[in-house]
Amino acid sequence: MQHFALSQRDTLTAKRTSARDLLAKAGLRPTRQRLALAEHLFAAGGRHVSASDLRDELVRKGAPVSMCCVYSSLRRLSEIGLIRRVPMYGATAYFDTETSHHHHFYVANEDRLINVPNGTIKIRDIPAAPEGYDLVSIDVVLRLKPSSQQTP
Repeated sequence: MQHFALSQRDTLTAKRTSARDLLAKAGLRPTRQRLALAEHLFAAGGRHVSASDLRDELVRKGAPVSMCCVYSSLRRLSEIGLIRRVPMYGATAYFDTETSHHHHFYVANEDRLINVPNGTIKIRDIPAAPEGYDLVSIDVVLRLKPSSQQTP
């Protein structure tokens, strides 16, 4: 299985290509389910999606897909850099079609991610990785809850 990352420019170019070409680049056979998934996933531009939400959207759209197909397709698209898996604690995995490095707010009661504006988080004094490991990324997730104070 080939693993590589695309530059942001390459990612934007890839998103303008056909779903069939995206699947071929990912090394996935272009089945009807996968074509529907790729077309739907990239049609809306930058977005955050869980596998179950994506499957539900496709079923409502009249394109039933199996959870196995959704998970394997999202995993593979993530491996080649066309989407980004957002690290989260818990059972739900989120995928982001915006692949540039950025951080997220997580709204727990809505089970939703929101992008943190670029340049607003400064990280410094990073410890060295333990021996035998390389630091790959730092991902910040800020957890939110509704304010107790209601605005009029």
